[in-house]
Amino acid sequence: MPKNVKSDIIQKVREEDIRFIRLQFTDIFGQLKNVAITASQIEKALDNKMMFDGSSIEGFVRIEESDQYLYPDLDSFTILPWRPQFGKVARLICDVYNHNGTPFVGDPRHVLKRVLKKAADMGFVANVGPELEFFLFQTDENGKPVTRTDDEAGYFDLGPLDRGEDTRREICLALEAMGFEIEASHHEVAAGQHEIDLKYTDALLAADNIMTFKLAVKTIAQKNGQHATFMPKPVFGIAGSGMHTNFSLFKDGQNIFHDEQGMKGLSKEALAFIAGLLEHARGMCAITNPLVNSYKRFVPGFEAPCYLAWSASNRSTLIRIPASRGQSTRVELRSPDPTCNPYLALAVCLAAGLDGIEKGLTPPPEVTKNIYDMDDETRKMHGITRLPRTLEEAIDEMKKDSLVRETLGDHVYTQYLIGKEAEWEEYRAMVSGWEIDRYFITH
Repeated sequence: MPKNVKSDIIQKVREEDIRFIRLQFTDIFGQLKNVAITASQIEKALDNKMMFDGSSIEGFVRIEESDQYLYPDLDSFTILPWRPQFGKVARLICDVYNHNGTPFVGDPRHVLKRVLKKAADMGFVANVGPELEFFLFQTDENGKPVTRTDDEAGYFDLGPLDRGEDTRREICLALEAMGFEIEASHHEVAAGQHEIDLKYTDALLAADNIMTFKLAVKTIAQKNGQHATFMPKPVFGIAGSGMHTNFSLFKDGQNIFHDEQGMKGLSKEALAFIAGLLEHARGMCAITNPLVNSYKRFVPGFEAPCYLAWSASNRSTLIRIPASRGQSTRVELRSPDPTCNPYLALAVCLAAGLDGIEKGLTPPPEVTKNIYDMDDETRKMHGITRLPRTLEEAIDEMKKDSLVRETLGDHVYTQYLIGKEAEWEEYRAMVSGWEIDRYFITH
């Protein structure tokens, strides 16, 4: 049952002096969109009567079928704490519907809901805990971002070395005011790099939270004269930003990934889930790592996973099993980055894991040695393959994986591929600074 009902929201709008409500939704490529309404229109919005032009959203619908409707998720109603406190601004996260009252198949939130229904039909509740990394950069005299950071701090450093500490604190407090539970926040390994970890929750709310998180980080950084970016590899030669994602499945309130008698304290379902992720890791990489730049992060030596393997503790593997057991037993997938569309990324990851359970797959043996130190022959001997090296390779792998297509649905699958193939072709034709520096004078 929803926590909120229409009358509760209408009352809050009046009592809290809320003047604007943002009706938010996410496009296929993970960009947050919104239609802002005044408080006078709140009842109309809550009756699912707010229409917008879907043909203006990349990958949605054609101009001749443009009318779409926003159906607010009542439980997503919250005040945006960084907006003015006189004449407040609130938001509602919305599902996208067609004019005939059916869910729009191109709505990423709907894609995830379909996978969660499948999980529910199997008796599972899917929980997700994301760990998002980002950089805080300086801005110039015109407010434009530059790739200079405010600090030279490293892993777990604190102020005054960590000069992003105050911004990070402000972000955490704002998110808590919106109902988030923050597990930890700290400076990351690279100068100007930060991480805030969100407590696990059900997968749909986790995806909603990721979108809200990115908005909060960017908005508060800008307010403080900084530029926040979730770009996976903004600076050559230092660590990139990932979004390690922790998965667990619950049944009747119990974590089914835990089995005291199982190998490493893992149940057969957990092992099958791991096997499913490994089986589809290459095919879903274009979703979990959607940018040309994403593949600049997959470089040995910077703690980013490059190879398809799993381990209970080895951080050179794609999948790691954190030490906690019991209700906290989880599978950590280390490849996604925070530029992904979280609805699509969680959908394909959960579908892959559930596929492993349905088929009773068994993962390969655990890899306990540092894979980065292995040569190609040793990796081949252990049956260790690697993630795609480029967006082009990831696109090709996506085309080979029928589960990814089935999970996304034909509309999202087709429109996503069109967009990503165009992105790769534009990149391929671009002349980079590296090429100018290397070839312009000598050739």
